[in-house]
Amino acid sequence: MKKILLFIIISLIVVIGFLYLKKDNNQKSNKQDVKKDVQSSTTIDNNLVSSNGWLEIKNNTLVNEKGNKIQLKGMSTHGIQWYGKFANEEMIKKLRDEWNSNLFRIAMYTAEGGYIENRNLENDVIKIVDTAIKLDMYVIIDWHILSDNNPLTYIKEAKDFFSRMSSKYKDYPNVIYEICNEPNSNVTWSETIKPYANEVIDVIRKNSKNSIIIVGTPTWSQEVDKPMIDPINDKNVMYAFHFYAGTHKDDLRQRVKEAINKIPIFVSEWGVSDASGNGGVYLQEANKWVDFMDENNISWANWSLSDKNESSALLLEGSPIDSLDDKYLSESGKYIKEIMKR
Repeated sequence: MKKILLFIIISLIVVIGFLYLKKDNNQKSNKQDVKKDVQSSTTIDNNLVSSNGWLEIKNNTLVNEKGNKIQLKGMSTHGIQWYGKFANEEMIKKLRDEWNSNLFRIAMYTAEGGYIENRNLENDVIKIVDTAIKLDMYVIIDWHILSDNNPLTYIKEAKDFFSRMSSKYKDYPNVIYEICNEPNSNVTWSETIKPYANEVIDVIRKNSKNSIIIVGTPTWSQEVDKPMIDPINDKNVMYAFHFYAGTHKDDLRQRVKEAINKIPIFVSEWGVSDASGNGGVYLQEANKWVDFMDENNISWANWSLSDKNESSALLLEGSPIDSLDDKYLSESGKYIKEIMKR
């Protein structure tokens, strides 16, 4: 009887010891797993959407969902009715992986054979947006007014378009809405652009409460001093500034310098050429602008991902639609590659 009792006691001690060791090993294993997860999270931390999430404005600059400053850098298409073939997954992926780009801008012209005449371009926009989302990038849907100069001309169409886009992408932090590219001619901020913007913004906000919205400014998006004294009442609105290095120099840079103390600026289009998209390239002047944007955490999209026969085009005429090899890059393209990879 004593032998049986002793055997039972020894057996219980062995079992309890085994269970304790197993529990201890499991705890160590769990701690190691957590450590691995932290290391993995640190490893994959990047400038893309998965690491930055919903963007917002803080102290007149762009920040991520953690409140840290973020600078978006990327390419803008030329008009997708002409050069949309370059906005394909392989090309956008190469911009991301090889050039460190985290932004892609879709220039959907309204006039000049654009959306007003060809509503099928909306499907092209959706395809490109979905590609950018798949690639974990931020993407600008650009209502690209230009020759139609006054945003009120097609306000009904703009409201319908942005209602559908903001409904479709309301849950995606990737999507940024640029609601009027370059108002120009006799278009004023307070009497034309701001009233237009308020109506379109209301449409977007019914679906998407927090998305970044970019509003164009008078004179081809150069007069950022106008909204500086009469801003839109929306915490996540930014104001477009566009420049071309051969034409726009120190005087406009001073204007932006004064404005960024009061309103958030997004350079949603710029080029190394003159204002026509041709002439140059003006690399010395471009360097001044790039340094200025970097110093002030201003995000930007360069014009343009196309092979158009002009100096602002990224690619040489006749280039393939899926390659960023140096032999296909224009002088502008080689420069943009260098500064985007900084």
